[in-house]
Amino acid sequence: MQPRLQATYLVRCDARAIEERARAIAVEQSVEMPVSAIADDFVRSEIVGRVETITEKQDQLFEVRISLSAETIGDDPGQLINMLFGNTSLHEDVVLSDVALPKELIENFGGPRHGLHELRRRVGAPARALTCSPLKPQGLPPMQLAELAKDFAQAGIDYIKDDHGLADQAYSPFAARLEAVTLALDSVQRQSRTTRYVPSLSGDLDTMRAQIAMAKDAGVDIVMVAPMIAGLANFHRLVRENPTVAFVAHPTMAGAARISPPLLLGKLFRILGADAVIFPNYGGRFGYSPDTCRALAHAALDRRAGLRPAVPVPAGGMTTDRVREMLDFYGADVMLLIGGALLEARERLRDATSAFVAEVHRYSYG
Repeated sequence: MQPRLQATYLVRCDARAIEERARAIAVEQSVEMPVSAIADDFVRSEIVGRVETITEKQDQLFEVRISLSAETIGDDPGQLINMLFGNTSLHEDVVLSDVALPKELIENFGGPRHGLHELRRRVGAPARALTCSPLKPQGLPPMQLAELAKDFAQAGIDYIKDDHGLADQAYSPFAARLEAVTLALDSVQRQSRTTRYVPSLSGDLDTMRAQIAMAKDAGVDIVMVAPMIAGLANFHRLVRENPTVAFVAHPTMAGAARISPPLLLGKLFRILGADAVIFPNYGGRFGYSPDTCRALAHAALDRRAGLRPAVPVPAGGMTTDRVREMLDFYGADVMLLIGGALLEARERLRDATSAFVAEVHRYSYG
């Protein structure tokens, strides 16, 4: 018997129609044609999706588990998401809730090359929570962004990332920004580079390859990619081509499809090689619930199939007065990303950032 994926969908449907609806999803996500028209025994027995279980969760909401042939995926991350939710994503009454992948597929995709423990090692933080701040706003030239980076580094931030909107704009070209920020950090950290710069890759695959080559030449060993903008297959290709580089996955456009955040950001991004996954924390600018955030962090960290744990990075309008709350909620296996709330301090940016860093250290070390 060929290995199969187990995909779980939440379907809003009248109880009288759910069995037919479930069969329709199984067919749509596998062969996209009337099963009665298929004469080939292999296709009928192995390729056609199978409805495994239907469970009523509440009135007119059902959990439907469908198995799909792993052979239909090959080794393509884009085909994985296509087979899981391609055409069915066009139906507004269906959410892709979860998937259990066979061991062979997980091993093929590989997961994080570095993960939580290596990202801690790189900044000399073997046990505590990690800290991160972004370079923003858009519109600043490279030298001004570099000055912000210098303030963050002098305050002891672990990771400084580009705002995800920074790309290769005329006011801040990627190459110029990379040079300015890395030189600024070198001037702060002449003996040992503990603060790491995380430039954001953008553009087509060839452009991102060129950007990551520039980053490596500049001594940068971690970058950020938005997998839903770049494409899952391109993201995974970059991970495979650059084994010494760690990858932070940004969630932009991840809410455009009805895929549960713990599955997409916590599980799939990790399986495809994300060493850290940024996501909207509850109580911020976005509508994620505490339960969703807890499930997402668990999906990023759990020990499934021998994968290295990816770092959960709750973000999205976080403030320094929530540091202890977030650390109580997530524990120490987390990277706290705070941006605007620090940048509001303006000329007191370094002091505000130092206070943020000190709060994380106090929580971790007592």
